[in-house]
Amino acid sequence: MRREILRLALPALGTLIAQPLFVLLDTAMVGHLGAPALAGLAVGSTLVNTVVGLMIFLAYATTPLVARKLGAGDTKGAVQAGVDSIWVALAVGLAAALITAAIATPFTQLMMRDSSAESPIFAVQYATICALGIPAMLFSMAATGLERGMQNTVTPLIITVVGFAANAILNAIFIYGFNLGVAGSAIGTVIAEYGMAVAFFVIIARRVTQIQASWRPNLTGVRAAGISGGWLFLRTLSMRVGLLLVLAAATIRGNEVTAALQISTAIFGLFMLSLDALAIAAQALVGKELGSGSEDNVRQVMRYTLRWGAGFGAIIGTGLLLLSPVLGHVFTSDPRVLTLTPPALIILALAQPVCGLVFVYDGILMGSGDSRYLALTSLINLACFAPVSISLLIWGANLPEITYISILLIANYHLWMLSRLTTLSLRTRGSAWMGI
Repeated sequence: MRREILRLALPALGTLIAQPLFVLLDTAMVGHLGAPALAGLAVGSTLVNTVVGLMIFLAYATTPLVARKLGAGDTKGAVQAGVDSIWVALAVGLAAALITAAIATPFTQLMMRDSSAESPIFAVQYATICALGIPAMLFSMAATGLERGMQNTVTPLIITVVGFAANAILNAIFIYGFNLGVAGSAIGTVIAEYGMAVAFFVIIARRVTQIQASWRPNLTGVRAAGISGGWLFLRTLSMRVGLLLVLAAATIRGNEVTAALQISTAIFGLFMLSLDALAIAAQALVGKELGSGSEDNVRQVMRYTLRWGAGFGAIIGTGLLLLSPVLGHVFTSDPRVLTLTPPALIILALAQPVCGLVFVYDGILMGSGDSRYLALTSLINLACFAPVSISLLIWGANLPEITYISILLIANYHLWMLSRLTTLSLRTRGSAWMGI
Protein backbone atom coordinates (compact mmCIF):
# COMPACT_ATOMS: atom_id res chain seq x y z
CA MET A 1 0.00 0.00 0.00
CA ARG A 2 2.87 2.39 0.76
CA ARG A 3 4.34 1.75 -2.70
CA GLU A 4 0.95 2.31 -4.30
CA ILE A 5 0.50 5.62 -2.49
CA LEU A 6 3.94 6.79 -3.58
CA ARG A 7 3.34 5.60 -7.17
CA LEU A 8 0.37 7.95 -7.37
CA ALA A 9 1.58 10.74 -5.10
CA LEU A 10 5.02 11.45 -6.58
CA PRO A 11 3.83 12.19 -10.15
CA ALA A 12 0.87 14.09 -8.67
CA LEU A 13 3.36 16.18 -6.69
CA GLY A 14 5.13 17.16 -9.90
CA THR A 15 1.82 18.06 -11.53
CA LEU A 16 0.68 20.15 -8.59
CA ILE A 17 3.87 22.13 -8.03
CA ALA A 18 4.23 22.91 -11.75
CA GLN A 19 1.32 25.35 -11.66
CA PRO A 20 2.33 27.36 -8.57
CA LEU A 21 5.93 27.37 -9.81
CA PHE A 22 4.65 29.01 -12.96
CA VAL A 23 2.64 31.48 -10.86
CA LEU A 24 5.80 32.32 -8.92
CA LEU A 25 7.78 32.77 -12.14
CA ASP A 26 5.01 34.89 -13.62
CA THR A 27 4.87 36.94 -10.42
CA ALA A 28 8.63 37.50 -10.61
CA MET A 29 8.48 38.54 -14.29
CA VAL A 30 5.64 41.00 -13.72
CA GLY A 31 6.89 42.07 -10.28
CA HIS A 32 9.95 43.74 -11.73
CA LEU A 33 7.69 45.91 -13.86
CA GLY A 34 6.68 47.70 -10.65
CA ALA A 35 4.15 47.54 -7.80
CA PRO A 36 1.19 48.78 -9.94
CA ALA A 37 1.73 45.95 -12.46
CA LEU A 38 2.08 43.37 -9.67
CA ALA A 39 -1.03 44.65 -7.90
CA GLY A 40 -2.91 44.48 -11.21
CA LEU A 41 -1.75 40.90 -11.73
CA ALA A 42 -2.88 40.05 -8.18
CA VAL A 43 -6.43 41.24 -8.78
CA GLY A 44 -6.75 40.03 -12.40
CA SER A 45 -5.36 36.59 -11.61
CA THR A 46 -7.57 36.37 -8.53
CA LEU A 47 -10.68 36.78 -10.67
CA VAL A 48 -9.54 34.15 -13.19
CA ASN A 49 -8.32 31.78 -10.48
CA THR A 50 -11.58 32.22 -8.59
CA VAL A 51 -13.68 31.32 -11.62
CA VAL A 52 -11.43 28.39 -12.57
CA GLY A 53 -10.99 27.34 -8.94
CA LEU A 54 -14.75 27.15 -8.50
CA MET A 55 -14.71 24.53 -11.24
CA ILE A 56 -12.07 22.34 -9.60
CA PHE A 57 -14.91 19.92 -8.92
CA LEU A 58 -14.48 18.82 -12.54
CA ALA A 59 -11.31 17.01 -11.45
CA TYR A 60 -12.26 16.16 -7.88
CA ALA A 61 -15.73 14.84 -8.71
CA THR A 62 -14.51 12.91 -11.75
CA THR A 63 -11.75 10.97 -9.95
CA PRO A 64 -13.96 9.07 -7.45
CA LEU A 65 -16.65 8.36 -10.08
CA VAL A 66 -14.04 6.80 -12.36
CA ALA A 67 -12.11 5.07 -9.55
CA ARG A 68 -15.21 3.39 -8.05
CA LYS A 69 -16.14 1.85 -11.39
CA LEU A 70 -12.55 0.78 -11.98
CA GLY A 71 -12.41 -0.84 -8.52
CA ALA A 72 -15.63 -2.71 -9.31
CA GLY A 73 -14.08 -4.09 -12.52
CA ASP A 74 -16.08 -1.90 -14.94
CA THR A 75 -13.26 -0.34 -17.00
CA LYS A 76 -15.54 0.75 -19.84
CA GLY A 77 -17.92 2.39 -17.38
CA ALA A 78 -14.97 4.14 -15.74
CA VAL A 79 -13.86 5.73 -19.00
CA GLN A 80 -17.44 6.62 -19.88
CA ALA A 81 -17.82 8.41 -16.53
CA GLY A 82 -14.77 10.49 -17.43
CA VAL A 83 -16.16 11.33 -20.88
CA ASP A 84 -19.43 12.48 -19.30
CA SER A 85 -17.48 14.80 -17.01
CA ILE A 86 -15.58 16.21 -20.00
CA TRP A 87 -18.86 17.23 -21.64
CA VAL A 88 -19.88 18.96 -18.43
CA ALA A 89 -16.50 20.73 -18.41
CA LEU A 90 -16.92 22.05 -21.96
CA ALA A 91 -20.40 23.41 -21.26
CA VAL A 92 -19.35 25.02 -17.99
CA GLY A 93 -16.12 26.35 -19.55
CA LEU A 94 -17.91 28.34 -22.26
CA ALA A 95 -20.27 29.89 -19.72
CA ALA A 96 -17.43 30.67 -17.31
CA ALA A 97 -15.40 32.38 -20.04
CA LEU A 98 -18.28 34.70 -20.93
CA ILE A 99 -18.96 35.52 -17.27
CA THR A 100 -15.31 36.28 -16.55
CA ALA A 101 -14.99 38.67 -19.49
CA ALA A 102 -18.24 40.38 -18.54
CA ILE A 103 -17.38 41.01 -14.88
CA ALA A 104 -13.66 41.83 -15.28
CA THR A 105 -14.17 45.61 -15.25
CA PRO A 106 -16.75 45.88 -12.42
CA PHE A 107 -14.80 43.37 -10.31
CA THR A 108 -11.61 45.39 -10.73
CA GLN A 109 -13.39 48.67 -9.96
CA LEU A 110 -14.74 47.15 -6.77
CA MET A 111 -11.45 45.64 -5.62
CA MET A 112 -9.10 48.47 -6.64
CA ARG A 113 -11.06 51.65 -6.01
CA ASP A 114 -8.22 53.03 -3.86
CA SER A 115 -5.32 51.93 -6.11
CA SER A 116 -3.27 53.94 -8.60
CA ALA A 117 -4.74 54.57 -12.05
CA GLU A 118 -2.47 52.04 -13.79
CA SER A 119 -3.24 48.99 -11.65
CA PRO A 120 -6.93 48.56 -12.62
CA ILE A 121 -6.00 48.71 -16.32
CA PHE A 122 -3.50 45.89 -15.86
CA ALA A 123 -6.02 43.83 -13.91
CA VAL A 124 -8.74 44.12 -16.58
CA GLN A 125 -6.26 43.30 -19.37
CA TYR A 126 -5.10 40.14 -17.63
CA ALA A 127 -8.56 38.85 -16.70
CA THR A 128 -10.17 39.58 -20.08
CA ILE A 129 -7.44 37.86 -22.11
CA CYS A 130 -7.19 34.87 -19.76
CA ALA A 131 -10.96 34.35 -20.02
CA LEU A 132 -10.35 33.05 -23.57
CA GLY A 133 -8.41 30.10 -22.14
CA ILE A 134 -10.95 29.01 -19.52
CA PRO A 135 -12.68 26.33 -21.68
CA ALA A 136 -9.29 24.69 -22.28
CA MET A 137 -8.42 24.87 -18.57
CA LEU A 138 -11.65 23.15 -17.56
CA PHE A 139 -11.30 20.48 -20.25
CA SER A 140 -7.86 19.67 -18.86
CA MET A 141 -9.29 19.50 -15.33
CA ALA A 142 -11.87 16.88 -16.26
CA ALA A 143 -9.31 14.92 -18.29
CA THR A 144 -6.93 14.99 -15.31
CA GLY A 145 -9.71 13.65 -13.07
CA LEU A 146 -10.31 10.80 -15.52
CA GLU A 147 -6.64 9.84 -15.59
CA ARG A 148 -6.34 10.00 -11.79
CA GLY A 149 -9.41 7.79 -11.45
CA MET A 150 -7.73 5.29 -13.76
CA GLN A 151 -4.81 5.30 -11.27
CA ASN A 152 -2.59 7.19 -13.72
CA THR A 153 -0.91 10.35 -12.45
CA VAL A 154 2.09 10.18 -14.80
CA THR A 155 0.33 11.41 -17.95
CA PRO A 156 -1.04 14.57 -16.28
CA LEU A 157 2.48 15.21 -14.96
CA ILE A 158 4.07 15.05 -18.42
CA ILE A 159 1.44 17.26 -20.04
CA THR A 160 1.51 19.78 -17.20
CA VAL A 161 5.29 20.10 -17.05
CA VAL A 162 5.63 20.53 -20.82
CA GLY A 163 2.69 22.92 -20.89
CA PHE A 164 3.91 25.17 -18.11
CA ALA A 165 7.47 25.16 -19.41
CA ALA A 166 6.10 26.40 -22.74
CA ASN A 167 3.98 28.88 -20.81
CA ALA A 168 7.02 30.34 -19.04
CA ILE A 169 8.90 30.73 -22.32
CA LEU A 170 5.90 32.32 -24.03
CA ASN A 171 5.39 34.73 -21.15
CA ALA A 172 9.01 35.86 -21.26
CA ILE A 173 8.69 36.45 -25.01
CA PHE A 174 5.43 38.39 -24.77
CA ILE A 175 6.22 40.33 -21.58
CA TYR A 176 9.75 41.42 -22.45
CA GLY A 177 10.36 40.48 -26.11
CA PHE A 178 7.21 42.19 -27.41
CA ASN A 179 7.04 44.58 -24.43
CA LEU A 180 3.39 43.69 -23.73
CA GLY A 181 3.75 43.60 -19.94
CA VAL A 182 0.82 42.11 -18.01
CA ALA A 183 -1.16 41.50 -21.22
CA GLY A 184 1.76 39.45 -22.56
CA SER A 185 1.61 37.20 -19.51
CA ALA A 186 -2.07 36.49 -20.19
CA ILE A 187 -1.50 35.78 -23.91
CA GLY A 188 1.21 33.24 -23.13
CA THR A 189 -1.07 31.52 -20.63
CA VAL A 190 -3.96 31.16 -23.09
CA ILE A 191 -1.76 29.64 -25.81
CA ALA A 192 -0.24 27.13 -23.37
CA GLU A 193 -3.63 26.10 -21.96
CA TYR A 194 -4.98 25.18 -25.41
CA GLY A 195 -1.84 23.21 -26.16
CA MET A 196 -2.34 21.18 -22.96
CA ALA A 197 -6.01 20.58 -23.78
CA VAL A 198 -5.08 19.18 -27.20
CA ALA A 199 -2.56 16.81 -25.60
CA PHE A 200 -5.17 15.54 -23.13
CA PHE A 201 -7.69 15.04 -25.94
CA VAL A 202 -5.26 12.78 -27.82
CA ILE A 203 -4.70 10.63 -24.70
CA ILE A 204 -8.41 10.35 -23.85
CA ALA A 205 -9.32 9.56 -27.47
CA ARG A 206 -6.96 6.56 -27.36
CA ARG A 207 -8.66 5.27 -24.20
CA VAL A 208 -12.12 5.68 -25.71
CA THR A 209 -11.07 3.80 -28.87
CA GLN A 210 -9.26 0.97 -27.07
CA ILE A 211 -12.09 0.27 -24.62
CA GLN A 212 -14.81 0.97 -27.18
CA ALA A 213 -16.49 3.58 -25.02
CA SER A 214 -18.63 6.31 -26.56
CA TRP A 215 -18.03 10.03 -27.00
CA ARG A 216 -21.78 10.58 -26.68
CA PRO A 217 -22.71 11.89 -23.22
CA ASN A 218 -24.68 9.51 -21.03
CA LEU A 219 -27.44 11.47 -19.26
CA THR A 220 -27.23 9.32 -16.13
CA GLY A 221 -23.48 9.84 -15.96
CA VAL A 222 -23.80 13.58 -16.62
CA ARG A 223 -26.38 13.82 -13.85
CA ALA A 224 -24.13 11.94 -11.40
CA ALA A 225 -21.21 14.20 -12.24
CA GLY A 226 -23.45 17.23 -11.90
CA ILE A 227 -24.80 16.27 -8.46
CA SER A 228 -21.41 15.46 -6.98
CA GLY A 229 -19.87 18.45 -8.71
CA GLY A 230 -22.62 20.74 -7.46
CA TRP A 231 -21.82 20.01 -3.83
CA LEU A 232 -18.10 20.45 -4.46
CA PHE A 233 -18.87 23.70 -6.28
CA LEU A 234 -20.59 24.99 -3.11
CA ARG A 235 -17.58 23.90 -1.05
CA THR A 236 -15.15 25.70 -3.33
CA LEU A 237 -17.41 28.77 -3.54
CA SER A 238 -17.35 29.21 0.22
CA MET A 239 -13.54 28.97 0.19
CA ARG A 240 -13.24 31.48 -2.62
CA VAL A 241 -15.53 33.94 -0.84
CA GLY A 242 -13.13 33.84 2.08
CA LEU A 243 -10.10 34.39 -0.15
CA LEU A 244 -11.80 37.28 -1.93
CA LEU A 245 -12.47 38.90 1.43
CA VAL A 246 -8.75 38.56 2.19
CA LEU A 247 -7.88 40.24 -1.11
CA ALA A 248 -10.44 42.99 -0.55
CA ALA A 249 -8.99 43.67 2.90
CA ALA A 250 -5.51 43.91 1.33
CA THR A 251 -6.37 46.11 -1.66
CA ILE A 252 -8.05 48.71 0.53
CA ARG A 253 -4.62 49.38 2.05
CA GLY A 254 -2.95 50.02 -1.33
CA ASN A 255 -0.57 48.49 -3.84
CA GLU A 256 2.21 47.55 -1.42
CA VAL A 257 0.05 45.46 0.90
CA THR A 258 -1.65 43.87 -2.14
CA ALA A 259 1.71 43.06 -3.74
CA ALA A 260 3.03 41.53 -0.49
CA LEU A 261 -0.11 39.41 -0.25
CA GLN A 262 0.35 38.25 -3.86
CA ILE A 263 3.95 37.22 -3.28
CA SER A 264 3.38 35.46 0.04
CA THR A 265 0.24 33.60 -1.05
CA ALA A 266 1.87 32.57 -4.35
CA ILE A 267 4.76 31.03 -2.40
CA PHE A 268 2.32 29.52 0.09
CA GLY A 269 0.36 28.08 -2.83
CA LEU A 270 3.45 26.24 -4.06
CA PHE A 271 3.99 24.52 -0.73
CA MET A 272 0.27 24.03 -0.08
CA LEU A 273 -0.35 22.26 -3.37
CA SER A 274 2.71 20.08 -2.93
CA LEU A 275 1.01 18.70 0.18
CA ASP A 276 -2.08 18.03 -1.92
CA ALA A 277 -0.21 15.26 -3.78
CA LEU A 278 -0.94 12.90 -0.89
CA ALA A 279 -4.58 13.96 -1.00
CA ILE A 280 -4.80 13.02 -4.67
CA ALA A 281 -3.25 9.62 -4.00
CA ALA A 282 -5.68 9.10 -1.12
CA GLN A 283 -8.62 10.20 -3.28
CA ALA A 284 -7.81 7.81 -6.13
CA LEU A 285 -7.03 4.84 -3.86
CA VAL A 286 -10.01 5.35 -1.53
CA GLY A 287 -12.36 5.48 -4.52
CA LYS A 288 -10.89 2.31 -6.00
CA GLU A 289 -10.85 0.37 -2.71
CA LEU A 290 -14.42 1.39 -1.90
CA GLY A 291 -15.43 0.20 -5.38
CA SER A 292 -14.00 -3.22 -4.54
CA GLY A 293 -15.63 -3.12 -1.06
CA SER A 294 -12.39 -3.26 0.97
CA GLU A 295 -12.87 -1.16 4.13
CA ASP A 296 -9.62 -2.45 5.65
CA ASN A 297 -7.59 -1.13 2.71
CA VAL A 298 -9.35 2.23 2.98
CA ARG A 299 -8.33 2.48 6.64
CA GLN A 300 -4.77 1.56 5.71
CA VAL A 301 -4.66 4.34 3.10
CA MET A 302 -5.90 6.76 5.76
CA ARG A 303 -3.25 5.81 8.30
CA TYR A 304 -0.31 6.17 5.94
CA THR A 305 -1.41 9.36 4.18
CA LEU A 306 -2.36 11.21 7.39
CA ARG A 307 0.96 10.33 9.01
CA TRP A 308 2.91 11.45 5.96
CA GLY A 309 0.81 14.58 5.53
CA ALA A 310 1.62 15.85 9.01
CA GLY A 311 5.32 15.01 8.61
CA PHE A 312 5.74 16.61 5.20
CA GLY A 313 3.84 19.67 6.42
CA ALA A 314 6.30 20.13 9.27
CA ILE A 315 9.30 19.79 6.91
CA ILE A 316 7.86 22.24 4.37
CA GLY A 317 6.92 24.72 7.09
CA THR A 318 10.46 24.64 8.47
CA GLY A 319 11.94 25.28 5.01
CA LEU A 320 9.61 28.19 4.35
CA LEU A 321 10.40 29.65 7.77
CA LEU A 322 14.15 29.58 7.09
CA LEU A 323 13.78 31.12 3.62
CA SER A 324 11.29 33.82 4.61
CA PRO A 325 13.88 36.64 4.94
CA VAL A 326 15.18 36.25 1.37
CA LEU A 327 12.33 34.94 -0.83
CA GLY A 328 10.75 38.35 -1.34
CA HIS A 329 13.81 39.63 -3.22
CA VAL A 330 13.15 37.14 -6.02
CA PHE A 331 9.84 38.80 -6.83
CA THR A 332 10.22 42.52 -6.20
CA SER A 333 12.68 45.31 -5.48
CA ASP A 334 10.11 47.61 -3.87
CA PRO A 335 11.40 48.37 -0.32
CA ARG A 336 7.95 48.61 1.32
CA VAL A 337 6.82 45.32 -0.20
CA LEU A 338 10.07 43.68 0.95
CA THR A 339 9.37 44.86 4.50
CA LEU A 340 5.91 43.28 4.53
CA THR A 341 6.74 39.94 2.88
CA PRO A 342 8.90 38.15 5.56
CA PRO A 343 6.36 38.35 8.43
CA ALA A 344 3.62 37.22 6.04
CA LEU A 345 5.69 34.17 5.02
CA ILE A 346 6.48 33.29 8.64
CA ILE A 347 2.77 33.27 9.51
CA LEU A 348 1.97 31.05 6.53
CA ALA A 349 4.89 28.70 7.29
CA LEU A 350 3.49 27.97 10.75
CA ALA A 351 0.24 26.74 9.21
CA GLN A 352 1.88 24.00 7.10
CA PRO A 353 1.63 20.97 9.46
CA VAL A 354 -2.10 21.51 9.91
CA CYS A 355 -2.43 22.02 6.14
CA GLY A 356 -0.87 18.60 5.55
CA LEU A 357 -3.54 16.90 7.65
CA VAL A 358 -6.40 18.96 6.24
CA PHE A 359 -5.56 18.21 2.62
CA VAL A 360 -5.29 14.48 3.24
CA TYR A 361 -8.63 14.39 5.07
CA ASP A 362 -10.12 16.36 2.17
CA GLY A 363 -8.82 13.82 -0.36
CA ILE A 364 -10.10 10.88 1.66
CA LEU A 365 -13.64 12.24 1.85
CA MET A 366 -13.62 13.26 -1.82
CA GLY A 367 -12.50 9.76 -2.74
CA SER A 368 -15.51 8.36 -0.89
CA GLY A 369 -17.86 10.73 -2.71
CA ASP A 370 -18.86 12.46 0.55
CA SER A 371 -19.24 15.79 -1.26
CA ARG A 372 -22.42 16.86 0.56
CA TYR A 373 -20.67 16.85 3.96
CA LEU A 374 -17.68 18.72 2.52
CA ALA A 375 -19.96 21.39 1.11
CA LEU A 376 -22.06 21.95 4.22
CA THR A 377 -19.13 22.06 6.64
CA SER A 378 -17.29 24.50 4.37
CA LEU A 379 -19.97 27.05 5.28
CA ILE A 380 -19.15 26.52 8.96
CA ASN A 381 -15.45 26.98 8.19
CA LEU A 382 -16.18 30.23 6.35
CA ALA A 383 -18.09 31.56 9.35
CA CYS A 384 -15.01 30.93 11.52
CA PHE A 385 -12.60 33.20 9.66
CA ALA A 386 -14.47 35.59 7.35
CA PRO A 387 -15.56 38.01 10.12
CA VAL A 388 -11.94 39.06 10.68
CA SER A 389 -11.51 40.22 7.08
CA ILE A 390 -14.78 42.11 7.28
CA SER A 391 -13.71 43.74 10.55
CA LEU A 392 -10.40 44.85 9.04
CA LEU A 393 -12.23 46.29 6.04
CA ILE A 394 -14.40 48.38 8.32
CA TRP A 395 -12.14 49.28 11.24
CA GLY A 396 -8.53 48.47 10.26
CA ALA A 397 -7.56 51.62 8.35
CA ASN A 398 -5.36 53.04 11.13
CA LEU A 399 -3.39 49.89 11.89
CA PRO A 400 0.30 49.76 10.81
CA GLU A 401 0.76 47.80 7.57
CA ILE A 402 2.74 44.94 9.15
CA THR A 403 0.19 44.53 11.94
CA TYR A 404 -2.64 44.69 9.43
CA ILE A 405 -1.35 41.97 7.09
CA SER A 406 -0.30 39.78 10.04
CA ILE A 407 -3.77 39.83 11.60
CA LEU A 408 -5.31 39.20 8.19
CA LEU A 409 -3.20 36.10 7.50
CA ILE A 410 -3.30 34.63 11.02
CA ALA A 411 -7.07 34.85 11.20
CA ASN A 412 -7.81 33.66 7.71
CA TYR A 413 -5.25 30.89 7.25
CA HIS A 414 -4.76 29.55 10.79
CA LEU A 415 -8.41 29.77 11.87
CA TRP A 416 -9.54 28.43 8.51
CA MET A 417 -7.26 25.40 8.60
CA LEU A 418 -8.01 24.58 12.23
CA SER A 419 -11.76 24.72 11.65
CA ARG A 420 -11.42 22.48 8.58
CA LEU A 421 -9.27 20.00 10.50
CA THR A 422 -11.95 19.75 13.19
CA THR A 423 -14.89 19.14 10.85
CA LEU A 424 -13.02 16.73 8.58
CA SER A 425 -11.49 14.57 11.32
CA LEU A 426 -14.84 14.24 13.11
CA ARG A 427 -16.44 12.83 9.96
CA THR A 428 -13.94 10.00 9.52
CA ARG A 429 -14.42 8.58 13.03
CA GLY A 430 -17.26 6.34 11.91
CA SER A 431 -17.98 4.44 8.69
CA ALA A 432 -21.03 6.27 7.31
CA TRP A 433 -18.86 8.36 4.99
CA MET A 434 -17.65 5.27 3.13
CA GLY A 435 -21.04 4.42 1.62
CA ILE A 436 -20.44 0.64 1.68
